Formats: sequence, structure tokens, C-alpha cells
Amino acid sequence: MTTSPAPAFDAVVIGGGIAGLVVARDLGRAGRRVVLLEAGDRLGGEVSRHTVAGVDLDAGAESFATRGDIVATLATQLGLGNELVAPDPRGAWVIESDGGAFPLPATGILGIPGTAMARDVIDVIGTRAALRAEMDSLLPGPVGAKEQKLGPLVRRRMGSAVLDRLVTPVVMGVHSAHPDDLDVDRVAPGLRQQLLHQNSLARAVRELRSLSKAGSAVGGIRGGIVRLVDELAADLETFGVDVRLGSRARSYDSSSVTTDSGERLTASHVVVALGARDAAALDGRAAPATGLITLATLVVRAPELDAAPRGTGVLVAPGQPSIRAKALTHASVKWAWVAERAEGRHVLRLSYDAPVVTRATADVELRALALADAQAILGTPLDDSRVDGVGRIEWTPPLRAPSGGSVVEERGDVLRVGGAVAGRGLAGVIAGARTAAAGIVDEPVD
Repeated sequence: MTTSPAPAFDAVVIGGGIAGLVVARDLGRAGRRVVLLEAGDRLGGEVSRHTVAGVDLDAGAESFATRGDIVATLATQLGLGNELVAPDPRGAWVIESDGGAFPLPATGILGIPGTAMARDVIDVIGTRAALRAEMDSLLPGPVGAKEQKLGPLVRRRMGSAVLDRLVTPVVMGVHSAHPDDLDVDRVAPGLRQQLLHQNSLARAVRELRSLSKAGSAVGGIRGGIVRLVDELAADLETFGVDVRLGSRARSYDSSSVTTDSGERLTASHVVVALGARDAAALDGRAAPATGLITLATLVVRAPELDAAPRGTGVLVAPGQPSIRAKALTHASVKWAWVAERAEGRHVLRLSYDAPVVTRATADVELRALALADAQAILGTPLDDSRVDGVGRIEWTPPLRAPSGGSVVEERGDVLRVGGAVAGRGLAGVIAGARTAAAGIVDEPVD
């Protein structure tokens, strides 16, 4: 009787983005033999840094959801606990399609107001629409509770004005998708359950906020979210994980991965931690069509912006005729560490969807567009001579994850994690990666 040779590794992780790094780190820390394959020349995926006019900044995500402490817990374990920071409390604004600019209501979730008749809600949607939203408190809890998508749920409970003027600008800015296309349980976990318990969407929002820790719904890291990548990479080295940059997986099954160079790596577990497009290419499937998000970062000399005329940033309602950006983050107001690095200058990050900005848009055109939009959004004249630098970053937006709420998927004894499974956002991606690693660690070692 012959026996198969023991696998060379306990796990092969395909992909060196945040999900892959977290899986490999947790497995390595538990003493497992791990190899991580990354086709590119650096780790981190879309969590990266860039420098604009001498200021080092996050090129991708610049904040994380604090709900559940998922990201904060990892950051603390990586030695970054004392570097966790909260944004400036002045909050964000919204610019409506008619040009009106208002602070976002203070007691909401994804723009859904916790108090429909609050003054800051009425300022945005008007008294008549607020009265319609207040009818939510008279409707039975089950009304709308079976809706799988966020848009129809809000529309049924509070009316179209709340959806169009509050929720849609926030959701489009945060998730790059319309509320009608987003699964409620992914972007607002627990909301439907609380709706049934509270018999009111507004009360459900207030209850979810009360269950969260005091403080902001988002957090950051002094020096940037990219510091997670730095510390994860350091831990991989400490724990002896075999990290292979420039190594692309060509094929895989439940017990092996073959690289482009022809090397076959055997393992007890295979974890695919790729985005949807790369995963499709690896599986030999047609890559799904996606759009393009362009981030234009301006570093400007404008002392008049010290007053933060639009708080920490602005979300722009779809259909606004004179502003092409979908959002502006006033990074040097939102984050004290950015202000320190900017040394009296202001850092503004504007985001654009295609086809407003495409890869064919010249840098000089993007600079002019971003400057014009920044002036319109902030209500402050900004001459080009005051611009010290412009940064350009392009991302393909993550595909919407399937409904169901799972943050890790098992397909044919292969574990899949990352944005394609968990959806957009660091919290979900990290939760899925840690769940996958824990499942492997809990199994006995051969």
C-alpha cells in the first residue's frame, strides 16, 4: 500500500491584498506553514500610499467602519492601538441636485435619519417630506422588512425624498452603488431585525447607534490605513510566512496551486484571496464588466479653508448639474495627522466615476476639473497658482458581493475571502479573512 506524500504547506494563499495578508498572518502566528503568492510587485492591493506635494497619504481607503471593532482589534494586535484616531467631529455635508448645501443629519445611518422631524433633516428634505418620513412611526414593523435591498426598504418606510436626498448621496459616495442595488444586511447589519423589534425604521436606526460604542462610526490610523499593510508584512516575516512577489497562480485545486513558472505547491488548504476580476481570470471565466473610480487629490495653499466651510467633506447628489465630482473629502480637516503633514496647506480628495473621468482624461484636464469642483463644493475661490500638487489614483470599484451576509465562502474545499465575498469595506474583508484562518487553525495538524 502506498501513501501520498505529505503536503509541503499547511496553506497556500493566493493574493497579497488585505484579505490574503490577514489569512497568512493569522495562520503563520498559529505555527502553520504558509506560502503567499502575489502576482504584483508589492503587498496590500488597493490599500496603498502615494505622495502629493511632499505629503504622504492613503491612496485607497482612508477610514474604516468602527462597528464591531474588527479593524481596531487587528490594528491593536499589530501594535497600532495607540495610533487609532477619530475624525474631526464637525461631520460631512451634502449638496443636493438643486445646489443646496446642508450638514448631514447627526443621528443617521447611511443617511437614514434617526429622527425624521429633526431640524437638520427638515433643512435638507423640507417639512412635507419630513412629515412623510415621520409616517414610518405609524406603519407596522413588517412593512418593508422583507426587502432585500436598501433602497426599496427606505422608500417604503420613509418615502422617496429621504432616499433621494439623504440616503443616495451617502451610499453613492461610500459604496459607489445606488441603494436599490445594495443588500441591506451587508451595508447595515441588524437594521431589518431592529425594524421588526422597534416597529419603526427611525427607532431601528437609533437603537443600532445606541448599541455601538460612543464615538464616530468611522475611524482611522495616524499615518494612514496603509500602516496595516506595513505591520502585516512585518508579521509575515516574523512568523516565517513564505511571501512570493511576482508569483502568479495559474491553476489550483483543493490541495495544490500551480504557478505561472510551472511550480506545483501542495497544501492541506488553498485560500483564494483575490478580487472578483482576478478570481474570474484564474478560474478561466470572463471578467465581469466594471467601472472606474478616479481620485484626484489637491494640495492647496488656502488659509480661508481653515474655517472648514463644509466640515470634513461633501457628498454630492446624483444629477447635480454644475459639479462633476461625486464626493470631496477635506482630508486635512477630517484627520489631524494629515493637517500636521500638510504644514498649513489643505488636502482635498475628490472622487469621480466614469464616464466623467476616464483613463483617456489628461492629467491637465483632471487638474482643472478637480479645482473647479473644489471651488464650487467649498464655496471658496481657489486659483490654480495656489495648487502645490495634484495626485491621481485610479481604482476599479469592487463588485457587489452576493446577498446572504457571509464573509467567507467554501467552494469545492477551497476557501474564498476578500471583497468578492464580503463586499466593500475593510471590516467585512478582515472579518472574512480571520474567520477563514480560524477555521483552518481549529483543524488538527497532520
